[in-house]
Amino acid sequence: MPVWLDDFLWTYQNVVYALGINGLLALSMYVVLAVGQLSLGQAAFMGMGAYSSALLTLKLHLPFAVVLPAATIPPVLFALAIGTPTLRLSGVYLAIATIGLGEVLRAVYLNVDALGGALGISGIPERAGMVSIYGLLIVALAVLWLVARSGIGRAMEAMREDEIAAAVMGVNVRRYRLGALLASAVLAGAAGALSAHVSSFIGPNEYGFEPAVTILSYALLGGISSPFAPVAGAWILTLLPEALRGFADLRLVFNGLIIVVVVLFLPNGLLPLRMRRWVK
Repeated sequence: MPVWLDDFLWTYQNVVYALGINGLLALSMYVVLAVGQLSLGQAAFMGMGAYSSALLTLKLHLPFAVVLPAATIPPVLFALAIGTPTLRLSGVYLAIATIGLGEVLRAVYLNVDALGGALGISGIPERAGMVSIYGLLIVALAVLWLVARSGIGRAMEAMREDEIAAAVMGVNVRRYRLGALLASAVLAGAAGALSAHVSSFIGPNEYGFEPAVTILSYALLGGISSPFAPVAGAWILTLLPEALRGFADLRLVFNGLIIVVVVLFLPNGLLPLRMRRWVK
């Protein structure tokens, strides 16, 4: 590796890691928005993945190659448990319900001593790196790109445009909704596990309402025209605080303003181009 590149990665390592992890979180929001659902449970899924991976590493001393996929199991089971009652909702009602579930989990983290309580869990080995983070991001992008270009992608777009019409045309709306929620849980859970093994510390306040809004802003800024769009939005919003370090405390305010501006003036995001598909 060239010396300049080594120096760059050493200086901006945390930012480089954050770009990859936030890209995964943006994709976890993309998959639910792609079927016309406004679910804000990604922060909760991320927290479950982070806590699960930390406990598997610190208590059972499992290798990270086992911990990473295992950490996605609790959020997937949680998504299955909440899928039946919550997916009957839509729009703002679904958003409120999933935020509420996330806050319930945050209260559990705060009050259960085995999970570190309000102090969180520290001393997590730094086992995640460039290969694991960006390797997983590339795989996720490739899979979602292929799905978006297939007949499944056409069905998802039909649901997003008019769910009732899509159901009349034979799209299994319930199955697609649940599938999107499960995919979101896998991506967010993996991002949580990677984040825990990058920062070496996790706390309950990292997975509440503020992170949920931030993840939503990634997808809204980039758009959902393709899987690459929300990742671009995540990278912009991740780099923005680095460029405006003096306003770091106003990050949530900036994210809120971005959501308002995008909804009003850029409803399709910064990358509104539609993808070509193999099916006609």
